[in-house]
Amino acid sequence: MVIHPSKKIIGEISSELLNKKILVGVTGSVSIYKTIDLVRSLMRLGAEVQVIMSKDASKLVSPTMFEWATGNPVITKISGGIEHVTLAEDYDAYVVAPATANTISKIVNGIADTPITVTALNFIGLKKPLILVPAMHLPMYFTPQMINNINKLNEIGVIVVEPFLVRDVAHYPDIEYLSNYISTLLLRGKDLEGLKIVVTAGPTREHLDPVRFISNPSSGTMGVAIANEAYFRGADVVLVHGPLSTHIKPYVKKKVQVETTDEMANEVKKFVETGYNIVILAGAPADYKFKNIASSKIDSHTETPTVELEKTVKISSIIRKYNVFLVGFAAETVKDDNELIEKGKIKKERHGFDLLIANNASRKDIAFSSDFNEVIVIGNNFIKKINKNYKTVIAREILDIVKQEYKVQKHG
Repeated sequence: MVIHPSKKIIGEISSELLNKKILVGVTGSVSIYKTIDLVRSLMRLGAEVQVIMSKDASKLVSPTMFEWATGNPVITKISGGIEHVTLAEDYDAYVVAPATANTISKIVNGIADTPITVTALNFIGLKKPLILVPAMHLPMYFTPQMINNINKLNEIGVIVVEPFLVRDVAHYPDIEYLSNYISTLLLRGKDLEGLKIVVTAGPTREHLDPVRFISNPSSGTMGVAIANEAYFRGADVVLVHGPLSTHIKPYVKKKVQVETTDEMANEVKKFVETGYNIVILAGAPADYKFKNIASSKIDSHTETPTVELEKTVKISSIIRKYNVFLVGFAAETVKDDNELIEKGKIKKERHGFDLLIANNASRKDIAFSSDFNEVIVIGNNFIKKINKNYKTVIAREILDIVKQEYKVQKHG
């Protein structure tokens, strides 16, 4: 059997969607060109993808382009093969991207006069995931009719991805955001709904003067990955972060940027006091600060300052006084996993963590400023290693454990 060359990219980034089949519906919006990148992104996460197009979509982009992109024939009409039935039975999820106002309205009202809508109704009937990605001008998106339609879809379990609001357009979301969101929904659904989680991410800075400071190489990738994953899975998430690397994209709606460790501690405390009961300290706050801070830049040509350091506050020492589920992170320089586990156990007990996530900072292929990580999770009655993978995948597995252990703590 000859394999289409485009299928060689399946699993190129990760295998999280391996053996998952995703149907992508394409309607007549000018943002249709972005769906070419979306299907390729889903394939790189391991999915098998097939495209179904409306008549108007086919006028904008040739079906041949999507056949090239996916390596699969494109469905443009319902034939005697009753594709709307067979596709719904065969595929794990259906993503309509872009979804026009017309298509959304038809799905809400059960109008089955296009290949896109009749297939959508079959997915709804089979209670399989149907994900709509609206793209339209902003005034249309905010009409009472569209708001009502989206509310009705949510009530029946259809996921409507909130668009990015850019000027006067309800914009097709970033491809990375959308593919990760779809992956999470397909693998975990909204299983964290009802949980209120604070996540810290990135370094803090402790200044000597306005332009010099103590910090560390943390990029914020791990903490942001956890916050995004929890948000995708339906949790109420607050991200409290220090300066992040420019390529890091936090998608959570509630986020607060801080500079110093004191500021990070105060923000976490504030949200805990308003009812957030899971705290994941994935940030890398500075452990020391200058005892004296110059109000203006120290002149390096005339001065060699004598500095004195003092310890910064331990955020865990403040938060553990509250009745929260507390997760800590420890980056250690160790020679092997056994030493990492022993140091992790000590830190877990010293700081009162319910879970401690430890990684080996001696390794150059994971942790600081890397897209990859490998961690050991230390709980009260277990130790689990999560092998090297993308931090987005590591975040998913960490939150699986947090969900389970929080449930045990809450219900006994």
